[in-house]
Amino acid sequence: MKEMDTISRPSGLQWLIQWLQRDKRAALSFVFLLTLLFVSLTAEWIAPHSPTEQHLSNTLAAPSKLNWLGTDDLGRDIFSRLLYGARAALYASCLAVSIAVCLGVPIGIWAGYMGGWLDELVGRMIDTLLSFPAIVLAIAVTGALGIGLTNGMIAVGIVFAPQLARLARAKTLVVRQELYVDAARCFGSSTRHILWHHILPNALQPVLVQVTILLAGALLAEASLSFLGLGIQPPDPSWGAMLARAYQSMEIAPEQMYAPGIAILLTAMAFNSLGESLRKVLDPTNQRL
Repeated sequence: MKEMDTISRPSGLQWLIQWLQRDKRAALSFVFLLTLLFVSLTAEWIAPHSPTEQHLSNTLAAPSKLNWLGTDDLGRDIFSRLLYGARAALYASCLAVSIAVCLGVPIGIWAGYMGGWLDELVGRMIDTLLSFPAIVLAIAVTGALGIGLTNGMIAVGIVFAPQLARLARAKTLVVRQELYVDAARCFGSSTRHILWHHILPNALQPVLVQVTILLAGALLAEASLSFLGLGIQPPDPSWGAMLARAYQSMEIAPEQMYAPGIAILLTAMAFNSLGESLRKVLDPTNQRL
C-alpha cells in the first residue's frame, strides 16, 4: 500500500517536459515560439536600428554588414522591423484568441448545458456565422469598429468565437450526460457549481487544442488585415504591412518579401504543430503520458 501511495501524477512542468521529450517536432515548435517571444520582448535592445528610421539614400539595399536583411523602399532596416513585427504578431494573436475564448466558451457551455430553445437558438446563430468566410467577417467588423491593430484583433476574436462556442457546446452535450453530473444534481449542487467544477474542466481539452490552431489563424488574419491597410498603421512595423510594402517593389527587389513571408510561415507552422501534437497527447485513447 505504501508503494502505491508513492505513485503520483506528474506535475504540470513534468508533464510538459515528458510531452516535449516524446515529440521532437512539438519541442522544436515550442522552442521557436519561446525564442520569438523573447525577441519580441527585447526588440529594443537587440535590434540594430530603429524600425521607423528612414534613409532615403539607401533604399532597397541588398543585405550587408550594416543592414543584415537589406532595407525597404524607404531605407528602413528590414531586420529591425522584422524583430519589432514579432511583437505585433504575438500581441495580435493572443488578443484575438483571448477574446474568442472569453466570448465563445461560456456561450457554448451555457447553451449546451441548458438545452432547449436556448441551445437551438445558439446553434443556429453559430451555424449562420460559420457560413461566412472568416476574413470577410473580420473586414466587416473592422470597418464598423475602425481601423487599427487592436480593433482588427477584436474583430478577429469576434469572428473566431463561434468556432469555440460550437466546440464547447458539443463537448458539454456529452459531459452533461455523465453519471458524476447526475450525482452532483442529486446532491443539490447549484448550476454554477456544476458548470464550474464538472462541465468546464472536462470540456476544455478540445478547446485547448483549438486555441493553439486559432493562434495561427489569428496570425494570418492580422497579416491579411495589415496587408490591406486595416490592421497596424504606418510607420509601426508589422509582418503583413512589410509584405504590402515589399509587394509594391516586387518587380525591382522581390527578395524584400522573403523575410516577413518566411516569418509568418514558420510561426503559423509552429502553432499548428503544437496544436496537432497536443490533440494527440490529450486523446483519451493515448496513454503514453
